[in-house]
Amino acid sequence: MWGDAFPSFLIGLREGLEAGLIVSVLVATLVRAGARSRLPQVWTGVLAAIALSMSFGAVLTFTAASLSTTAQEAFGGTLSIVAVAFVTAMVFWMRRSARGLAGEIREKVTGALAMGAGVLVLTSFLAVGREGLETALFLWTTARAANESAGPLTGAGIGLVLAAALCWGLYRRVLRINLTRFFTATGVVLIVIAAGVLGYGLRDLQEGTVLPGGTAYAFDLSGSVDAGAWYSTLLQGVLNLTPAMTWLQVAGYVGYLAVVMTLFVRGVREQSGAGAGAPAGAGAGADAGQRVGSGADGAVAGGKRAAAPRAAPPADPPSARPPAAEPPPTLTSAPTPTTAPTRRRPAWLIPVAVVAVPALLAGLVVALADPKPAAGETVAVSETACGQGFTAPEPGRQDFLMHNTGNQTSEVYLIDPTSNAVYGEIEGLAPGTTRDLVATVSGGTYAWRCVPADGKAVTSKVVRVGGAAGAHAVVPVSERDLAAPLKAYRAYVDRGLATLVTQTGKLSDDIRAGHLGTARADWLTAHRTYASLGAAYGTFEDFDQKIDGRPDGLPGGVHDKDFTGFLRIEYGLWHGEPAAGLKGVAQQLAEDGAGLRKAFPHQDFDSSDLPLRAHEILENTLQFELTGDTDQGSGTGLATADANLAGTRELLAVLKPLLTTRAPRLLPTVDADIARLQKLLDSAHHGTGWTPVDRLDHAAKARLDGATGQLLEDLSPVPDLLEVRKSA
Repeated sequence: MWGDAFPSFLIGLREGLEAGLIVSVLVATLVRAGARSRLPQVWTGVLAAIALSMSFGAVLTFTAASLSTTAQEAFGGTLSIVAVAFVTAMVFWMRRSARGLAGEIREKVTGALAMGAGVLVLTSFLAVGREGLETALFLWTTARAANESAGPLTGAGIGLVLAAALCWGLYRRVLRINLTRFFTATGVVLIVIAAGVLGYGLRDLQEGTVLPGGTAYAFDLSGSVDAGAWYSTLLQGVLNLTPAMTWLQVAGYVGYLAVVMTLFVRGVREQSGAGAGAPAGAGAGADAGQRVGSGADGAVAGGKRAAAPRAAPPADPPSARPPAAEPPPTLTSAPTPTTAPTRRRPAWLIPVAVVAVPALLAGLVVALADPKPAAGETVAVSETACGQGFTAPEPGRQDFLMHNTGNQTSEVYLIDPTSNAVYGEIEGLAPGTTRDLVATVSGGTYAWRCVPADGKAVTSKVVRVGGAAGAHAVVPVSERDLAAPLKAYRAYVDRGLATLVTQTGKLSDDIRAGHLGTARADWLTAHRTYASLGAAYGTFEDFDQKIDGRPDGLPGGVHDKDFTGFLRIEYGLWHGEPAAGLKGVAQQLAEDGAGLRKAFPHQDFDSSDLPLRAHEILENTLQFELTGDTDQGSGTGLATADANLAGTRELLAVLKPLLTTRAPRLLPTVDADIARLQKLLDSAHHGTGWTPVDRLDHAAKARLDGATGQLLEDLSPVPDLLEVRKSA
């Protein structure tokens, strides 16, 4: 969390100190001018700026939440680059302006005093509002990069509190800070941090398909770098350097750092040279603002305080009077004729208004960007009529109320009748019930297709929606489409079962001969072969429980007579059980393997199982193997996970022709995920041995779980893309 907190801490400290210095100079100038009554106007402007900044943050958060995943990546990447631009401009501006900041603000306030309350409110609002908007944008960017971490908000809070404390100390003349040196040092650090944010933003734009090269990695050290170590956390949290980065990220990071840092350092040197060569008479002006210790008189001291003809007045005197050289602004106007008393506004009205107006505007923006679909029409469904009441909808997200007026449960699809592509669906709409179907509509043709439980499919009239096309639809898959992948996968399983019969026979021979050391190695080989056939488990019927069943739920646990197969032999081999006690179990396993091979060609393998298994194989891996839940003593859970990954790869290979036409960007992403997970598993494989799951350090375990979870997330669309939908 602290790695995520540091960039936000630094931006909170810098921006908070900048805004706080402006406010402290405003307040000091008013007090010095004897205009304490005008202080509420300053605080009103400050309050308005804070409300605007918080409202801006809310708009960023909620408008992003209403976007699709791809659009969120593009939106976040764009704002990350905008944030880098703002931070870069702020760094260079503060490098130039730190010396004369106090004098510049005093001039503005003196002018505002003579122009009325509104101008003073506006002055403080603009001065603080700019820093607030920059802070909100940068914090939103860093918080998004940190995912669920509370680090960015924690760091920003600490930075803002520290900045407020420093400004109070400066105002009370407790602290003296060399602002030029402070903003130069923090500027260097912020440039490095901004380079990381730029790299993160470019990666988001690649994931949002705005920029190319999303799978062109310059390096991928995820298999060898300990992501949980303190140095990894620091690099990723502070600098946004990740174990895997694309060429575009690296080019953006290095290019930005080289160009901006060179310009910044060159400017600092030129500024220092100009200061060193200033004439003696210009010393006081050149040093003004370098060291700040503002009291009630707003005094600003340099590294060498200019001689003053009089002692500084005490901080915040009750009725401080300005020196003769600087008479206070005239705060009263010429007498006017007596008029009827005017009705005064309540004192609370303006502060409430400046907070409420930004909040209301933000709420309006969020409401307009709300992902809730437009309230749609009610569409009737029955086994004899479909789509009654359907008229051409407006483009955009629509909420159709599907009401089954018939006597049968029906499947309901919103389709493009020219291609039968599906825009949305409801499965099992019962008679007399109403359910929402949300779909995005754009230019094109639309119709409803209703498929009752008993009866033929009914299609509604076709309506046309004007405008550009763009709504996403899934081209339906038929059982005929899945016939070729199913045939290829059945052949793969049949070959695997033939190998399994040979391997379990050898394992049985090892145990019968008492060669338990050899049996352990042959057990792992045979078990990995079986684990690579994951997509067919549902077809194996009772054989799967006999061959690879767990002891969970058995009355006797690992000692129950019904606990058989690979895991029973594993328990015996790694718990010192003699060969005599394992002979019968090993022989039974060999017989069950042979029986499965003989039965498999005649077993019913549902083609719709293939898309489901693309996700479920690794889902079970994450649940059982990567938790050690199935380990009976061998510590080979990662070896089994590796075999499961091989089975998933084989399954995706046979489904590739169907997936490529329906989701061309999916497989490259999944391939990159598989390669990353494979590298992590390979790092736990040492010769013939594997690191047990319970001996992985926390960071390595987190990397494995994270890589598997990411692969599962990217595989999750496969079942929907390749679902066999009813058509008759």
